This record gives sequence, structure tokens and C-alpha cells, in this order.
Amino acid sequence: MSIDAALLIARSGLMHTQRALSNAADNVANAEAEGYTRKRIVGDAVSAAGQGMGVRSLGPMREVDTALLNEMNKRRSAKAAAELREAALSRIDEAHGDPLKGEALGDLVAKLRTSFVNLRADPSQVVNQQAIVLNAASNLVSRFNDLGRVVGEARQAAHDGIVQKIGEVNITLRDIAVLRRNLVERTGAGIPTADVEDKLDLALSRLSELLEVKPVRQANGDILILGAGGVTIPIQEQGDVFSVQGAVIGPTSYYGGMGTIPAIMLNGLDVTKQMIGGEIGESIALRDQTLPRYQAELDIAAAELADRFRAEGLRLFTDGTGAVPNPNLPYAGSAQVGFANIIQINSAVKADVRLLRDGTEIITGPPAFTPNPPGGPVGFTVLIDRILNHSFGANTASGASWGPFATTGLGPDGTLSSPFGSPSTIEDYSALVTAMQTSDSAAAASALETAKQFSEGLEARFTRESRVNVDSEMASLVQLQNAYAANARVMSTAQSMWTSLFDSVR
Repeated sequence: MSIDAALLIARSGLMHTQRALSNAADNVANAEAEGYTRKRIVGDAVSAAGQGMGVRSLGPMREVDTALLNEMNKRRSAKAAAELREAALSRIDEAHGDPLKGEALGDLVAKLRTSFVNLRADPSQVVNQQAIVLNAASNLVSRFNDLGRVVGEARQAAHDGIVQKIGEVNITLRDIAVLRRNLVERTGAGIPTADVEDKLDLALSRLSELLEVKPVRQANGDILILGAGGVTIPIQEQGDVFSVQGAVIGPTSYYGGMGTIPAIMLNGLDVTKQMIGGEIGESIALRDQTLPRYQAELDIAAAELADRFRAEGLRLFTDGTGAVPNPNLPYAGSAQVGFANIIQINSAVKADVRLLRDGTEIITGPPAFTPNPPGGPVGFTVLIDRILNHSFGANTASGASWGPFATTGLGPDGTLSSPFGSPSTIEDYSALVTAMQTSDSAAAASALETAKQFSEGLEARFTRESRVNVDSEMASLVQLQNAYAANARVMSTAQSMWTSLFDSVR
């Protein structure tokens, strides 16, 4: 090997080692930077006519498993959705009260029944019993009102969240569009793209939290984004891709058909049903399915309670006008919708508590019921017996069963169903509503833990394979410094040989 060749090889080794040292230093410096992945400088042996001529640096390259990255984003989407669902349902769980303290709907219905049992023991003491009976009824009404309010607030928050997150999607897509252009330009020019790819992966991870997507990468650096619902998501640097309007969400609000909830639009098309996964997909599911079902179940419980008291002769629970909804009508479009939010104690009963004993309604029967007239027997128990035996029981005063609690045709558009059958008593139905809705919260918490475990497991694997390990980089720095010193010695030796050669011919 000639001295010139030795110098060229040593020089290329020095330059390659210098780039590798600089790269290792960059890895250490950016170890905590969000989205940064470990880079390595790849060397390619250079030869001419079978003779080694040194090494050529190919530029920084990433060590990233694309399949693992896509799976991470999918799990990240599931985790974000689970977190949102758990947060929403935990508030409703809390609003149901502590069952250990007897605060749940079924417990409050049982306490109301007990207050009438106590009144039955001495009807003449109705004035003295008013605080107990009305307090039990008021607590039940308050629970309905609170639950209806919390469910309504959760639906409004879900829609507001959709509007906000659609804005975030549009911003992220514009960022991705810029990065995609940079990737295509750099790839075409043969310029390293590792840093841009890191930024693109970070943007895709943010997008995945909002909406489940599948990126399809092209050889020229281009990228396509497919939504889980089958929609191809445009990538553009200017303007918004998606649009959705804000709205006030009430118990009668629903999406689709003649509903008043705005759709998510893409190029003039309604893509709401294609927005699957992530925070947006879960917000849509909560707003249009889970929470309207909760509202309907609460409304039905409140309406059945009010009607079963009225049918026995006591209009104890009403709306603000003194009316009682008919639970035998289809739920959608009826006065039952939103009744849990507005149910209250009849103002006439508040004004004259003797009506708790005497009654407010003439019932034609069978058997017929006529309220105890003013000045009637103070030991009047006919109404109380009807309430205890029938309003709280499985049968009407005529001996026939009450109509079944509606479990289908629910929601403001009549498309939802309860995940349980119809019990026979209002106490059982109220308890079942609480049990099912709170169990949804527990299931959401369990699903969140599972999603976290999957996501964290993949993150740990990705960290091992693609993130920066400072200890490894420091060890690499030592090795590179030794390699640099070795190449420097070769150059120094070659320099000495040239000096000796020149001196010998002078």
C-alpha cells in the first residue's frame, strides 16, 4: 500500500469517526427531546480496482421499526379514548351517590317507601310526618335532577371537545403537510431525512390520540393517511380539512336525520360516522350513544315513578306545570325526554301535606279511588295502602301488571336500547339503572388500565430499540475516540514517512 493510499484511508477514517462522534454527542444532547430517536452514522467501504480507498459516511440514519411505530400509535389512540371515557363516566358514577351510604336511586326509592310505611302506622300524624316523607321525596328528586344535569353537562362537554379536537386535527394535518413536502424534497435531492422523519412521527402520534389513523409511507418520502373508518384524510398546507359547528346540546338533541347536532364535514360530505377511535371517536360515541341512553333510562325511571303514584291517586311528582308524562307512549318525542332534569315535588302537596294521606286524584278504577275530603277521617289509609301495594309494587290497583319499562326505542331519536331487561317494580328498575351505569364506569376504568399496559409495553420496547440510551452513547463515544486516535496515529506515521523520504533526497 502506498503512503498516499494510507493517508487517504486514514483521513476518511478520521472524517467518518468525527461525524460519528458528532452524531453521538447529538444523541446525548437530545436524549430527552420529545420524539427524538437514536441516529447512527453508517459507513460504506470505498474501493477502486479492488484496492481499498477508505470509508464513506452515508449520513445519520434512524433505527425505527415502522410496524412497531404504527402499533404504538394504534394503542395510543385506544389509550386516549379510554382516558376520555373513564373521565366522563367517573363523574356520572360520582353523581349516582355512594351506595354504602344509601344514596343511589334504588336506595332513595326504598327510603321513600319506608316513609310511607311509617305514615301508614299513624295517618293522623301526617303533619308530623311531612318532614320525613317530603324529605325522602325531595332527596329522590334531587338525585334525578343532579344525574340529569351531569349527563347533560357530559354530553355538552363531549360535543365541545369534538369541536376543539377537530381544530387540533386541522392544525396537525397542516404540520404534517409541511413535513411531507420537506421529506419528498430531501429524498429527491439525496439529503438525509432522519430529523424530519422524527418530527413527522411525532405529529402522527399527536394525530393518533385525536383519531385512529393508518399512515401509508411511500418510497419517495410521501405519505397517505387513512382513517379507521375508511376515509382518506387529505393533507394540505393551507385551510382546514375538517369542519364542525358548535351547538347547545339538550336532552332532545341528536345527530342525524332531523337532529340538530352538526355533522363533521369533509369536502362537503358528512363523515361523522367515519370518525372512529381516539378522543374524537370516543366523544362521538359518548355524545350520541352512551349518554343519551343514560338520559333516557333516568327519564323513564322518573316518569314511571310519577305516573305510578298518580295512577293510585297521588300526584306527588310533576314537571314545572304540574303535569306527569305518560310512560306508555314511545320515549322519543314524548314529554318523558328530559323529565329527570325537571321532576319536582307537586307544589299543591308542598302547600298541603295532608294530601300525602288524603290524595289528589279521582281514580275511576277498578277499584275506584276518591280522595279523603277535608274533615274526613284522620285515620284514612286507603291511599297509603294503594301506594305501598301498587305504586311500589309490581301490579296496579286492578291487579294487572304495570306496563314494562321501556328498554328499546330510547334516545331522542329512538335508536338506542338498554343492555338489560325490564324488571317489575320502580325500586328494582332504579337500582338496575344505577348498577348498569356505574358498572360502565368500572368497566371504563378497567379498560383504561388495560390500554395503559399495552401502550406502556410498546413504548418500553420502542425506547429500548429506538430511543437514546445515554450509557450506550457514552460507551460509543469512548470507542470512537479510540478509533479517532488510531486513525490519527496512521496519519502521523504516514507524515513521518513522507518527511523521512523528502529528507533522504535533499
